[in-house]
Amino acid sequence: MNQMNQQSKAQAEYDKFPEKLASIIISTVNKAGIPNASYTPFVIDDTKNIYIFVSGLATHTQNISVHPYVSVLFIEDEAQSSQIFARSRLNFDCTATLIPRETDLWYHITQEFQGRFGQIIELLSSLPDFRIFQLTPTGGRFVIGFGEAYEILGDNLNQLVHITGV
Repeated sequence: MNQMNQQSKAQAEYDKFPEKLASIIISTVNKAGIPNASYTPFVIDDTKNIYIFVSGLATHTQNISVHPYVSVLFIEDEAQSSQIFARSRLNFDCTATLIPRETDLWYHITQEFQGRFGQIIELLSSLPDFRIFQLTPTGGRFVIGFGEAYEILGDNLNQLVHITGV
């Protein structure tokens, strides 16, 4: 496959990859600098902002309140992968911002979660410890196989740059 076709294929896969998944793996750091890996369901908007609806009791939520920098990982299911060493994956480095409760944005994102995950969101949104964070990506990497790794650049995070190792 020539370079142009490979780039077009990668771009098409990148554009639809998050839609294939319902949850992301998130990595946070506590006040002592100790990392924590966890997961959470998410919704994503057209500008690649990721929203998570999480309990204040969760370790990752407590960590975000201390350090707003979060790494997120979207990763292909092992059962769907043809090569376990080269699972398709997308990661973003993000900055987390708390969405204040009862605001227009909070209601809008709650509706997005309810549309995607159903009635459980009605219950979760009524619990006072649950909060919504917006994770704003600053860059990332998309890997779709051996030799097919791309840096994600640009203001709108839509520019893939092939990593050649040269």
